[in-house]
Order: sequence, then C-alpha cells, then structure tokens
Amino acid sequence: MAGELIIGIDVGTTAVKVGLLDQAGKVRDHFGHAYPTQRGNAGIVEQDAEQWLRPIETAFTKFSSEVSDVAAIGVCSQVNTHLFVDRAGNPLAPAILWQDGRADAEAKELDAAVSLEQRIAWWGAPMPIDASHVLSRMLWMVRHRPDIWEQTAWVMLPKDYCILKLTGELATDGLSNIGLVDQNLHVIPQVLELVPGAAERVVPVRDVLAVVGKVQSGPAAGIPVANGTMDAWAGLVGCGVTTAGTTAYLSGTSEILGISSPKLHPTEGVIVFPDCEHIRIHVGPTQSGGAAKLWYGELTGQSPTEMAANAAASDFSRPAPIFIPHLQGERAPIWKAHTRGVFLGLDQRTSRADMARSIYEGVAFSARMALEAVEQSAGVSSRAINCGGGGFQSDIWNQIRADILGRELRRVAVRDTGILGAAGIASAAIGLHGSVSSAFDQIVGFDKIYQPDMALHKRYDTLFDIYVDAIAANEDLNRRFLDVANSAFAED
Repeated sequence: MAGELIIGIDVGTTAVKVGLLDQAGKVRDHFGHAYPTQRGNAGIVEQDAEQWLRPIETAFTKFSSEVSDVAAIGVCSQVNTHLFVDRAGNPLAPAILWQDGRADAEAKELDAAVSLEQRIAWWGAPMPIDASHVLSRMLWMVRHRPDIWEQTAWVMLPKDYCILKLTGELATDGLSNIGLVDQNLHVIPQVLELVPGAAERVVPVRDVLAVVGKVQSGPAAGIPVANGTMDAWAGLVGCGVTTAGTTAYLSGTSEILGISSPKLHPTEGVIVFPDCEHIRIHVGPTQSGGAAKLWYGELTGQSPTEMAANAAASDFSRPAPIFIPHLQGERAPIWKAHTRGVFLGLDQRTSRADMARSIYEGVAFSARMALEAVEQSAGVSSRAINCGGGGFQSDIWNQIRADILGRELRRVAVRDTGILGAAGIASAAIGLHGSVSSAFDQIVGFDKIYQPDMALHKRYDTLFDIYVDAIAANEDLNRRFLDVANSAFAED
C-alpha cells in the first residue's frame, strides 16, 4: 500500500546506515557507507561532519524507485558527539566524538561542582559529568579555542545536524541530551549555568515523536522527518525493551547494556533515561566493543571471518590472556577517560588463536561489568537477553558472551537495530502505529538463540574477578603513562 514504507537512518560512529523498511519491520533495501575517524594526541577523536550527509543523499537516490511509497523518515545518531556550528549551520571545527577525552580536566572540575543530592534530583542516578559531556566540551572550547566559541551559535549532535541540512529546521530531543535534561525531559537551568554562555547555544528541545519538517530537495523531497533520538535508545527499543523487565544488549563500536524498568535504585556509573513514551531504560554504555575487534584485526591483518575462526580454534581448556579493552578510556560503570588497554597473562604458549579469543572475552567481560551495575539500578535480573547490532554476527563471539554472562542470548533478526529503532519511532510519529510500544511489538523478531555453557560460565567467574581487579591495579600506572605520553613525547 502506498505511503506505508519508512526510511530509517542511523548516523553511527564508523558508518551511516540507511534502510527502507515495511510495516512488518522487513528491510526492503539498504545502504551503508563507512568513513574515517581522525585520532590525535591528548585523547583527540574527530570526524568531518560532511561525511554524515553524503551517504544519506546517496541512499535516497538508491531508493528513488520506491520513494513515492515512503511515509516518513526517522533518524538516530551517535552521542555524545558534538559539532560547533555558526548561525548559518556551518561547522566551525571537526566534530568531537564521544570517544574524545580532551576535556577530561574540564569534566573533573564541572563534576566536582555537582553534589550527589543534585544528581539524584536532576537525573535520578549518580551520573557523572565526564569528558564526553557537552558542558565539558563547551568549557574546553572556552579555554582552548575562544575564537570558535565566540562564533558558535549552536552545539549540535549528528542527528540534529543532518535534520537541519535535510529540512532547514533546528531541533534536538531530550533523550539525546542526557545530562542536560531532568527526569521530565526539561532542560535544567542550573546545569547550563555551570558554563557561562551554554544556555544560548543549546538547540531547541522537541519531542522524540515530533515531525520537525520535510526534506527540502532531492528524490526524498516532501517526505516528513521525525525528530528521533540517540542511537542507543533507538537500538534498545529496536531490541524490544519497550516491555518493562526486558534486558537488551547492543554491540557496535561500543557495547551497550539496557534494561526497561520503572524501578529506580541509584547506582554509581549507570545512566537512567527519563521516562519517554512510558518507557524508562537503565543503561550502561561501554567505550569499546566492535572498536576493539576492529583495532586488533587491522593490527594483525585479520578479517572478521579470520579472527572468528582463530578464536574458535583456541584451546578453551586453558585461559586465554585477559584483555582489558580500554583503548580510549572506559565509560560504564567506571567512567574514567584515562584508563587504557592491558593484556594480562601473556606467555610463550599464547597462540594467535588465544589472542583473538582474548579480544572477544575482554569485550564480553566489560559487558558483564556494565550489566551487573545496570541490573542493580533497575532491580531486574533477566534469564534471557535480547541482542542486536553488527557485533552480534559472529557465532563464536556470541557463544563466548552467553558463557561469560551466563544468560540465554536472543539475536534480533534485523542486523541494524538503530535503523529499525529510527524507523519504528518515525512510524509512531506519523500515526502508522498507535505508540512506540505497539510499533516495536509488531516489528521486533529474533533469528537465533545462544544458550550458555554453565560449566564454562563458572570458569569465567574466576577470570572476571581478575579482570575487575586488574582495572583497579593498573589505574595509577595508566594515569602516569598518559602524563608522560602527553608531555615528554608530545608533538610540538
């Protein structure tokens, strides 16, 4: 039937993915395009914002034969990635990615200015202000690039920038601006006051389901665009966490654990999203998941298929080295920008297969650490976990995750849950479904189940304890190393 297709757009950390979906959640067509990330000293991680737009335009052209049947477009994107733009909407500098740690000193200063009581009152959890928080980046610009700060009209997220360029409309949403909004999705004036001038540079907040405008030109001209939200929330609802008590696990560049629960047990290191569309999600986002696998594969010249085969060939009767995947710091549940990666237990018997397995296990250990904190926050412990994202395409990695977590893993049939989430939100926004929950009740399905080997799970329990202790044991060494790396060895 005409007018019942939806386009979902996910502006991710490594690529833009665009899907053309029907009302049953089936992907009719797909386009994806990867782009580079620039990394520098002092934790700098940046992208060119124009790289986000070109693939979207290419996708619209690819879908042009069916574009007349498209009822709406939904967009989600990576956060906390921030773009400083002028009044014409033009970038004044490369986008600062969520992995960027340059504002660590500013974050510590701002974080110290907020009491525990204020955190609980504002956010419902003792959430920190870290180096990825928008205020930390704003304060960094004030101090290090005052010329850019003076010209900045708005500090935008990738989703908001793409919507501005597509529709000409300026809008963001409260969920994507977690840390700036309260539990009712209202901007908190006292938070913005921490950085003079911040309030004037915040994009107007609109509802996630708001239709903010229509595409102005090209094959998709005239199609309504829904405001949407961050990729984590979109991906989690794309895994079915619209039902209270459901646990989901997203794997992409990072690992994200989320539980839908109306309960609230304030827990250090956990983000609690405000209630949106009668859905309240407790979240633990790590810093490195697929990013660690990609790093190791590029370093050793292994394709993902080769790496998976090597990991499967490892001798599981003896432990592989323990890998701490903090390649660019860590987020949940410890939120430390200075922590770094470690291999523990290397010896002359360590094989190529063991090393590949070590990467998979280390990422799964980081997910378990985040999951335990999220379960405490939500007051929920699920025997089965819904799983989605590009990182769940490897059977051996999925089985390792099931064994380390000790839970049944149910893989979502649509690989790109961010696309599914963005499309489902857009469908609800224009009324094709009565609500977000009803939309995802209809479109979320599963294609494979992984059962844990509980004997292996018991072995992994011991290694997990060592993993947690190793993070604490290396904290001071990591800080000292970074001090040296950023001073004596810094580029002129």
